[in-house]
Amino acid sequence: MVMKRLSLHIVSAMAIGTASLAVAAPAAVEQSQWPFSAEPRASFSEPWAMTFLPDGTALVTEKRGALKRVDVKTGKVQTIDGVPEVAYGGQGGLGDVILHPDFAQNNVIYFSYAEHGDGGDRGAAVARAKLELGADGGSLSDTEVIWRQVPKVSGKGHYGHRLAFGPDGKLWIASGERQKFTPAQDMDSNMGKILRLNEDGSVPDDNPFADKGGVTAQIWSLGHRNPLGIAFDDQGRLWEHEMGPEGGDEFNLIQKGGNYGYPEVSNGDHYGGRPIPDHDTRPEFIAPKISWTPVISPAGLIIYDGDRFADWKGDALAGGLSAQALVRITLNGEDASEAARYDMGERIREVEQGPDGSIWLLEDGDGGRLLELQPK
Repeated sequence: MVMKRLSLHIVSAMAIGTASLAVAAPAAVEQSQWPFSAEPRASFSEPWAMTFLPDGTALVTEKRGALKRVDVKTGKVQTIDGVPEVAYGGQGGLGDVILHPDFAQNNVIYFSYAEHGDGGDRGAAVARAKLELGADGGSLSDTEVIWRQVPKVSGKGHYGHRLAFGPDGKLWIASGERQKFTPAQDMDSNMGKILRLNEDGSVPDDNPFADKGGVTAQIWSLGHRNPLGIAFDDQGRLWEHEMGPEGGDEFNLIQKGGNYGYPEVSNGDHYGGRPIPDHDTRPEFIAPKISWTPVISPAGLIIYDGDRFADWKGDALAGGLSAQALVRITLNGEDASEAARYDMGERIREVEQGPDGSIWLLEDGDGGRLLELQPK
């Protein structure tokens, strides 16, 4: 069994049921040795996610419920009106934002947020809307909620609600288990799952559980805790990272219909020390390609395909909240290993690739800066 609470970098030799190799995680690279410069371009109040528009400006979400448009060249920040009320508090608020694949023709964006339910319950929702830009910023119209976590529950954590469009044209949603543990294995809940939908929120006929109907039909994979990054590589493979409990953050290769084991297994333990069996005790569950203990608290994920950082092409880049770092991960087919960890000195909430191949980071918290990374 892999020892917990040690600084381990665990690489799975195969997806299911193999022993894990434990090696030391790379030391964080100090600023003087960075292969890039990091220039602040703007700052925000609790920024959470960003995406670039075709004109080179970017949309940035703020957790309290504001959607901003920023000119990354001048730092000018404007407000986009029309965002629905969000359930702000804890980990909840306005979340991810992405563009429809045909945004240049239809101006449609998708965004996620925490919304109120009855009696103080909350849950994540995903909406789509038409973005209308103007001299003063812009506004949203024709807003429609196309997905909700089921059921709404008490508490303010583990919404997940990261979004991506895949090369198949489908909408992918990472849904956290809301700190309730059992929903991750409950097929009548869409919490603790990776979900695949059509652009209008309907269910594709080729989903692995499509014949079951209801929210079960939305499920692509299950057994996830708090997934906060999803991205596709150039072969169409979906990679995901999620926060573990006390130890055991994970980087996973997502398989159709796969079960990743939480809360039955984890390479971490429950807070307070109550043990959870390790992945290697239950080979029927899919083990992570990388497991981090101590945790890095991953947030935001891209797989870099630009030219400005030629040596990083094909690598995954993740933000680290507790690690206060940018984490670079080498992908080798269906395997992965941590290549480097760059000490940013602040919690990193989001990673994005710019149109010219620059890399952009959002720092977490009030006054979080938007940083542009350029190769030295």
